Amino acid sequence: MSDMEHSSSSESEKEDREEPSIDKYRRGDKLKNLDHVWDRKLKSRLKHFEDRREKAAISAAKAELLLPEEPGFLEADGLEKTYKFSQKEIAEAVDIASAQKQFDLHLDKFGPYRISYTRNGRHLVIGGARGHIATIDWAAKRLGCEVNVQETVRDVQYLHNETMFAVAQKKYLYIYDNNGVEIHCVRKQMDVNRLDFLPYHFLLVTVNNYGELRYQDVSTGSFVAEYKTKKGPCDVMGHNPYNAIVLLGHHNGVVSMWSPNSGAPLVKMLCHRGPVKAVAVDREGLYLATSGLDGMMKIWDIRTYKLMYKYNTRSPAGNLCFSQRGLLAAGQGSYVNIWRDVHREKHKMPYMKHHLLHSGVSDLEFCPFEDVLGVGHGRGFSSLLVPGAGEPNFDALESNPYQTKKQRQEGEVKALLEKIPPELISLDPQQINKMDGASKDVLLQETLDEMQKEEKFDPQHKTRGRSSSLRTYRRKQTHIAEKLRELKRKKMLARQKESREEQSSGKRTALDRFVRKTH
Repeated sequence: MSDMEHSSSSESEKEDREEPSIDKYRRGDKLKNLDHVWDRKLKSRLKHFEDRREKAAISAAKAELLLPEEPGFLEADGLEKTYKFSQKEIAEAVDIASAQKQFDLHLDKFGPYRISYTRNGRHLVIGGARGHIATIDWAAKRLGCEVNVQETVRDVQYLHNETMFAVAQKKYLYIYDNNGVEIHCVRKQMDVNRLDFLPYHFLLVTVNNYGELRYQDVSTGSFVAEYKTKKGPCDVMGHNPYNAIVLLGHHNGVVSMWSPNSGAPLVKMLCHRGPVKAVAVDREGLYLATSGLDGMMKIWDIRTYKLMYKYNTRSPAGNLCFSQRGLLAAGQGSYVNIWRDVHREKHKMPYMKHHLLHSGVSDLEFCPFEDVLGVGHGRGFSSLLVPGAGEPNFDALESNPYQTKKQRQEGEVKALLEKIPPELISLDPQQINKMDGASKDVLLQETLDEMQKEEKFDPQHKTRGRSSSLRTYRRKQTHIAEKLRELKRKKMLARQKESREEQSSGKRTALDRFVRKTH
């Protein structure tokens, strides 16, 4: 009996030890109570789905032992400080392959430079304010293309892969291919200051000098949404990787969060007493870093919108960027400060520090899956070694740094087929998984309430007792029921008309066989 108790206790202790590793691979909360689901078929499907998701999390946790790489940070001995290590000392201490990732591009005539990495971290595009644009396979040190557009370049941004990138030039927005050939000139996008790209939605997000925020679908070329922020010129923009919400920093110290489904900001946060200079959100979408001209750098919890820590900087941080492992890089004048675990505790000194001689930082971005920080500045571009910045193990089905041309083409087709509609962008992306527990009576009452707000029906007064309160109420209910039937009929006819137009317009493809027929 004692042996059985000992074995059961050891098994429970083993499960407790394995639980944290499994939680890391779970996706969303588990559906605990399914008693409210009356449909037996639906209930069995939900249970089967939960079992499959739990098995997938356990398999991923077991496969963690097979991962070839482990993350590592700088460790100081004795009284040494990690922020005193220079890039030269770090390059001498690491292996030859890692040391080659630290380099400088001296481009004095065309700076300051804006930069952008591809999602797999293999390619880099740089754009100088005086018209110089170049794409580089920085790992192989191979130049892709190089052009000079002979006008001001405000920002550059890679799209879904290295075959296309967007450039915000002096007047219009231009799209180029990997050979430097101009593909599109988007004349509706004028005086664009900042660019950003939502990879899972294929949306290019821009904000211009007039405070206009635009969402453009790069797969179709159509504009999804266009809103006026009414806050004046804006040149500070970022997005939350967790829910694809776009963040804008304004001159009145407010950070606003936008979705293409709402003409007004979803959230407004008063973060600084002066203009906002930079915003950045970590990979998990939990923490927000902001900096302003008031000389403060603040860390916020996005879940509660509360301030966690604030740092008083000597000079305002003009650029902020989170790495895949949670390091925060801040460009302050000619200095680049890198902070570690800023959301856990307040640090007196940074994790690493780098000084750019005779030049100011103009852009920062961590290279995905590499311990590298790209810095664009007035004298060119610098690639800095930052141990512990990148994710050491990559998912080849998500982002593959070593993909072939065939894999890139197949990945592009797969991404287009799995493109998430912009209508699903919201503050809580898990909302789509939740069930609406409202009954049919509640949904019907909500529809009736909306109809009553649109049109108020007053029955005509009749004599000889035919306008009693009961008869008047019945006449109102009859009118509402007729309106409801008419509304349902119009919706059904509209759906049938759309389906007929889709089938009649254009050429049929192989995927049209899966379209459900409505007539």
